[in-house]
Amino acid sequence: MRVVFLGTSGSMPTPRRGSSSVVVRLGRDLMMFDCGEGTQRQMVHARVGFRRNMKILLTHLHGDHVLGLPGLLQTMSLLRRERPLDVYGPEGTVEYVKAFSETLGGPTFPVIIHEIQEPGVVYSDDRLDLVAVRSSHRVESWSYGLLEKPRPGRFHPDKAKALAVPEGRLWHTLQHGEAVTVEGRTVEPMQVSDPPRPGRRIVYSGDTRPYPEMIELAGGADLLIHEATFSHELQCRADEDGHTTAREAAEVAREAGAKRLALVHISSRYFDPGELLEEARQVFEDVFVAEDMMEIELPQPR
Repeated sequence: MRVVFLGTSGSMPTPRRGSSSVVVRLGRDLMMFDCGEGTQRQMVHARVGFRRNMKILLTHLHGDHVLGLPGLLQTMSLLRRERPLDVYGPEGTVEYVKAFSETLGGPTFPVIIHEIQEPGVVYSDDRLDLVAVRSSHRVESWSYGLLEKPRPGRFHPDKAKALAVPEGRLWHTLQHGEAVTVEGRTVEPMQVSDPPRPGRRIVYSGDTRPYPEMIELAGGADLLIHEATFSHELQCRADEDGHTTAREAAEVAREAGAKRLALVHISSRYFDPGELLEEARQVFEDVFVAEDMMEIELPQPR
């Protein structure tokens, strides 16, 4: 699992930072959080493929988070993408995509739009859950959690053989947490496998004031990606605009027990974000300011 920061600026891009977008590579699949202006160029630069199985999760419909979507869909059409694309977002996402599609034409492949109506799991498969919670911004906005499901513990073939479990289908069943019957005896997974290994957890705040549901969602997160638009000196501005200071983002990470904190959505007033980093480190130690094209690997827990 690899996280690629495509755009880390606040409301407007800067020479060093593009508009909001983060991609998580999960095997050959992609999960994209927000799609600000210029995202398709950043994808080319980061060598993120346009034809892969992909889901886009939009936090809200402010331009710096969604203006990259028209260009991205056009590029995918030009590359003759055929695979469906799932887009998740707040109420109004359907009308937004419909408006620019009618003007620009396309897309030439299926785009399935899911407007989120209530908090909870918005997508689930055998590997992960995607969870949305309402955030606290000036417009309807959502924060997201990518929650990998627990993986089977280490399987011990010697223990299975000692219990006379024949190799093959029954081993596979035990490895995936189900009991089997052998010669009238029940063999439980715990007899031949270590306990399940926890899945990884990535949480993306979007634009928001700190709020309790975010702390709950980010509980024990391997990586919390949280906006830090302003320093504490501009607390009143953060309150007024529905944003978070670097100190507040660090407080969220600390209260949630997150393992690592990435600061994003950096206001263009901070050419050197060192001020924000130092402010956050006074509260939470394992923090960094994300930069465009930065990539980090989240290893599987042992």
